[in-house]
Amino acid sequence: MTASGNITAQEMMAMEHALLLAGQGVRGANPLVGAVLLDDDGGMVATGAHFGAGTDHAEVAALKNAALHGVDPAGCTMVVTLEPCNHTGRTGPCTEAILAAGISRVVYAASDPNPEAAGGASRLAENGIDVAGGLLADAATELNRRWLDAVRTRRPFVTVKVAQSLDAQSAAADGSSQWITGPHARADGHAIRARVDAVLVGTGTVLADNPRLTARALDGSDANSQPLRVAVGERDVPDDAAMRGQGFIHLRTHDPAAVLEELYGRGVRHVLVEGGPQLVGVFLMADLADELFTYIAPMLLGAGVPAFQRLGVATLADAHVWRLDPDGAAAVTQIGDDVRLHFKPIAPAPASFEKGS
Repeated sequence: MTASGNITAQEMMAMEHALLLAGQGVRGANPLVGAVLLDDDGGMVATGAHFGAGTDHAEVAALKNAALHGVDPAGCTMVVTLEPCNHTGRTGPCTEAILAAGISRVVYAASDPNPEAAGGASRLAENGIDVAGGLLADAATELNRRWLDAVRTRRPFVTVKVAQSLDAQSAAADGSSQWITGPHARADGHAIRARVDAVLVGTGTVLADNPRLTARALDGSDANSQPLRVAVGERDVPDDAAMRGQGFIHLRTHDPAAVLEELYGRGVRHVLVEGGPQLVGVFLMADLADELFTYIAPMLLGAGVPAFQRLGVATLADAHVWRLDPDGAAAVTQIGDDVRLHFKPIAPAPASFEKGS
């Protein structure tokens, strides 16, 4: 469907607002989505946004917001940044919620590329709802460009997290790295762990740091949601490694695409790559990192282990180019004494990368 010629000025403004709402969510297994309800006069009467896997989708959040304010959604127009889903996942289909609410018109921006969730627009139209799609589709697509790429290639969305000193070292010259960042920054990293499906480290990191890889609160207690713990690499993981136990797997490969294919087959839709620098570099070089969190500690090491390795950059023209990303998380955040930067890639990795190298 394409945006019809009867798009109103109020719907245009509502879509612009919905895109702003979408950016308040978190990137990951699901896209960033915002929704706005308009009454008969085109006034905004309710809003909603999606805040990650397992939480209400933006459409349902907007309907709940309407109920909270005593607004009857029957006859209203819903403006949403992504075609309403038509499947049952961790939550029910948005199409059914829209139909049950008596919405009379739906205007959406981008079509849903997920074959499991697509078809929402047709489902609504078949049930008498006036549907128009494509309004500000380019902006909505750019907002979720990397998520869309992941869906189309049937792989998990990949978040990379790096902790480093001011001079971009992930460890001192003797290899010590615990702890470069402070407790509040580490707790923030654990919050990311708690919302992903799997967390990855290389076997070198397992041998050097013996991480648990569990998601924990600032007081050290385990979070309610725990990711799959994945060691990547050819070397053996010791029998007494802290990350062993239920929810642990070892993938004996250095091919990031093979890792993601295996995890996708296990139902993983959001991966966190934590380290070490070589594993991070492999994912960056393969253009398989969809967002990057860099935690910078206020210390200088002078020499040590660079936070980024194996990037295949021989000249400036080969550089991996990123941009601060204010959507899905704040672009720049002070956390305790540390600073967290949130980036998205804007240029592909060098063409010299070969699968399995």
